[in-house]
Amino acid sequence: MKKFFVLIAAAIVSMSAMAQVQFGGKVGFDMTHFWGEDAPSGLQPNYQVGLMMEYKFNPKFAIAPEVVFAAQGGKATENVDYEDVPGIIEAKGTFHTNYINVPLMLKFYATPNFSIDFGPQVGFNVYSKMTVSGKVGSVEAKETMDLKDNTKTVDFGVGLGATYNLTDNAFVQARYTLGLTNVFDVPESHEKNGNAQIAFGMKF
Repeated sequence: MKKFFVLIAAAIVSMSAMAQVQFGGKVGFDMTHFWGEDAPSGLQPNYQVGLMMEYKFNPKFAIAPEVVFAAQGGKATENVDYEDVPGIIEAKGTFHTNYINVPLMLKFYATPNFSIDFGPQVGFNVYSKMTVSGKVGSVEAKETMDLKDNTKTVDFGVGLGATYNLTDNAFVQARYTLGLTNVFDVPESHEKNGNAQIAFGMKF
């Protein structure tokens, strides 16, 4: 019986030694857009910044939760020709829908330095506005509208990407996050978030 408990203690110590917990931060460049039925397809450059943790419980698998502020949104352009208005009206809309995103990524280490990352994400909207600019001939107009009351507070999605550890502490990361819920709480609106990300981070 004594040998049995010694073996259990040795196994626990071994597992604890194998497990690694690291904290860190990351910043990145994003290309965001909307997708879905009748959704505008324009890409919008944006950014992200946040904190992360990685718990590596064996050489092949780890869990990495994050808390990230992400500027998101999309663009739309439309040309409309009205019979009673001379010239073509060019209307452009730029959407700024910013979130606090909390992804929970499961990481599979294909090599000691390279992992494939997949997991769910929940986002909380903190800012939502649209800037509309129009042009009829040489006349231009611009207006910004607050869409906070028409934007859903919670956004769900899934992310798929990869991480390459440059050193024990520095890493680069690429990921695409696909939103699964409608962004706007408006009838007949089916826009969902899409976000292609490239990030650089440090773990400590």
